[in-house]
Amino acid sequence: MNHSPDSAPAARVRRWASAALTAALSATLAVVLVACGGGGTTPNTGVQTSNLRPLSADFTTRKAVNYSPFRSNNRDTEVITKAMIKQDMDLLVAGGFGMIRLFDSSDKVARQTLEVIRDNSLDLKVYLGAYLFGYEDSTSSRNDEEVARAIALANQFSAIVVAVSVGNEMLLFDIVKIDKPETLAKYITRVRNAINQPVTTDENYAYWKTAGPEIVDVVDFVSVHTYAQLDTYYAPGLWDWQQTAVAADQRAKAMMDEALATTQAQYNAARAGLDFMGKSNLPIVIGETGWKSVNTGNGDGNLPFRASPINQKMFHDRLRTWEAAARTGAGPRTIFYFEAFDEPWKGDDNWFGLFTVERKARCAIQALKPDSTPAGSATWVWDTSSSCNEADAAHFEILVVPDAISADRFTIFANVPVAGEVVQAGGDWAAFGKSGGVTADRPVVAGIYAPGDATQSLQIIPTPADYGWGLLRYGPTNNLSAFAGGSLTAWINTTAYPGKIEIGFGTDTEDRVGAEVFLQIAPGDYGFCTTGAWCKVTIPVADFLAKNPKLDLRAVLRPFVISDRYSFTGKPLNTTGLPDLYVDQVYWSK
Repeated sequence: MNHSPDSAPAARVRRWASAALTAALSATLAVVLVACGGGGTTPNTGVQTSNLRPLSADFTTRKAVNYSPFRSNNRDTEVITKAMIKQDMDLLVAGGFGMIRLFDSSDKVARQTLEVIRDNSLDLKVYLGAYLFGYEDSTSSRNDEEVARAIALANQFSAIVVAVSVGNEMLLFDIVKIDKPETLAKYITRVRNAINQPVTTDENYAYWKTAGPEIVDVVDFVSVHTYAQLDTYYAPGLWDWQQTAVAADQRAKAMMDEALATTQAQYNAARAGLDFMGKSNLPIVIGETGWKSVNTGNGDGNLPFRASPINQKMFHDRLRTWEAAARTGAGPRTIFYFEAFDEPWKGDDNWFGLFTVERKARCAIQALKPDSTPAGSATWVWDTSSSCNEADAAHFEILVVPDAISADRFTIFANVPVAGEVVQAGGDWAAFGKSGGVTADRPVVAGIYAPGDATQSLQIIPTPADYGWGLLRYGPTNNLSAFAGGSLTAWINTTAYPGKIEIGFGTDTEDRVGAEVFLQIAPGDYGFCTTGAWCKVTIPVADFLAKNPKLDLRAVLRPFVISDRYSFTGKPLNTTGLPDLYVDQVYWSK
């Protein structure tokens, strides 16, 4: 997972290995095996085979976790104090954690953390990171400076730092990818030549399956990243998380069992690849793995069927059981769980923490310490905002299609009743961006209304986010399949609104990912006007379906959206000064 101090936006668009990439890597390995007669080992061109630095016993005896101290939405401007770090370390020690992974060697985080551990004689060991930048920065002075800091910290705090990782996910994904493996190998070698601890780099399991000698010949051990939960979104179909063949009340357990099996399979794939390359003497740790506890983010429509604090606990429990049984044998020497605390700056990559950002223990670790029991200077407080009962665990629910609406009109917003119509029941209006004008009920204004529909309309006062604004109607699922040959209508009134706006809607889908559609319309399109008069905008449903065939009219979740997302309407980001819009008489008709 990306942890760059410059990558809060990048974290939200990070891409993991796709199913196609994973398959391609597997195929490549298979071809190599066949070409070599299906077995044996390749010649070892490295120089470390008989000189590997062994991992300390800490890796097989201590419970490990990834750690960063950030608590705000902007890690670049946040001031990190030793008091903050001390609070965190006390909480971790109280929970029985004995080893943390740090992602960089900065003075702001790494040096302060190491000093807190040393000055307070805390029983913690550190797997230190040297965070490098990729592409054009791959040989920049800041990488040299970071490597120098890592060397200095590893030597100064040699009693605490038990290993060093140079670079994080730089070989497979595009976010911080380095120009070539040889460049990373030089940094690894530079660090290794200057310290006594074992050295490696952290990378996704798919890389280690077919890693080249440039890297495997210069590391003392391998640190594998594996995220079964994220694979369900970034590599759909890689494993069966839905478990539809299992009864609904057993589906959560089956999913979490399969998640562990997938994690083990990915570890085994990395192990097999290394063994084939003649690197069976390289031990493996899992540098990152975790499960999201909050069902939001990543643009993943069916995430609510996987992410929850109790699902996180089920995954964490299974990992720790596997770790205990495997770490002294064929399995990973240790598992650094991702992560200790939530970090809001990560945006959609947040909510992996075993603790909330308020430092409250989630379900996964509550059993480690009774609620509110003091532990030295730490106070252990549980997060009670959600159930920790496995009966309440998230699991896939098959789409239930309601009866089709047979009326000729499905009304979303209007004031004057129409004979034979069905009016949407439940739900309400919600803004995205910062569209403004939205009250707890709906953004209504009296005295302004479309012809024939007194006495009010929806008022949108755009105060947009940097990317634009939007207003949507949400509610219970409605079956509007009978309207496939009809149209969506909205009366709109605005004066001199610049450029295009968007009209759309969203549906559920069989796989529960969901689908949405937006049509960008300019004045003159479908009757839209910006003259200060009411104009009737009528869009054939067929035009929406043509743009996104994945829409399922049997399960319409958001029957109307009006928006202006600048990257789609062509406006510069951070456009402001937009005029008000009024919307009235919104309905579907056959």
